[in-house]
Amino acid sequence: MPVMQRTNFSDSMAEGFRAIFLSEYDQVPTQYPQLFNMLTSRKQYEDDSYVAGFGTIPKKTEGSTITADAAIQGFDERYTHDTYALQYEITEEMIEDELYGLISQFPAELAVSMRITREQSGANIYNNGFDSSVQTGGDGKELFATDHPLVGGGTQKNELTSAADLEIDSLEQALIDIRATTDDRGKLINLRPRTLIVPPELERKALEIMGSSLDPESANNTINVYKGRLNVVVNDFLTDTDAWFILCDRHKVIWFDRIMPDHETGNDFNTGNMKHKVRSRWSNGWSLPWGAFGTPGV
Repeated sequence: MPVMQRTNFSDSMAEGFRAIFLSEYDQVPTQYPQLFNMLTSRKQYEDDSYVAGFGTIPKKTEGSTITADAAIQGFDERYTHDTYALQYEITEEMIEDELYGLISQFPAELAVSMRITREQSGANIYNNGFDSSVQTGGDGKELFATDHPLVGGGTQKNELTSAADLEIDSLEQALIDIRATTDDRGKLINLRPRTLIVPPELERKALEIMGSSLDPESANNTINVYKGRLNVVVNDFLTDTDAWFILCDRHKVIWFDRIMPDHETGNDFNTGNMKHKVRSRWSNGWSLPWGAFGTPGV
């Protein structure tokens, strides 16, 4: 284990510097809760399941037997909470001799590392949402797919059939596809698109589409029917510069906090070294793909 000691931080032991600082920049605001339903857990893991109800009702002819139907068990999804932890160790002598208050800044810096880790963990659900080799849901598919299986038979999509960059036409097609979403028995469900999620590279385009009174892609003074339709959320941790996503008012993209980030400081009796750690436990994923929609762009 690396130990911070005086030989590695000689500047901090020497007089004459105006200041020695660790970081003087503000951190980005917390963003990942906008991507999830935020929940807490008190268990080792959380299991979600659902039941697909009944199909539509067939016509009954006079004197015939009424058609029978039964609800169907849906797919299961388990959220197993991972542990994230990091520590540092400083010698007793360095604590005694350091002159610039550098050591007092380390706990805050460790907290920043935890914050960024949580942001990356959240964004990666979307960054990896088109790759079944990284993570799959209960139906065995990646989050965004054109062929999610339905337990009542058939498949359904929450991804554009043909990947497309963010434009008025591709947004319109995404909204049409969302509106066509059914439950597992083929009955339409009422999903209301609320949030357009984009990386920084698409911020201007998203704001133009959602903020312009006139169609930003036409010179014909056409009314922009999508003005204000969706809230624009820019996530700095999305890695695909072309990918964009839509979240509806109801969705099952979930984050479970088992243990919130917690700091602990202690001293080793044998060495006198001071140790400080931060630790947290969480899991994230999705119980159903409906209510989330995405495309990787082209």
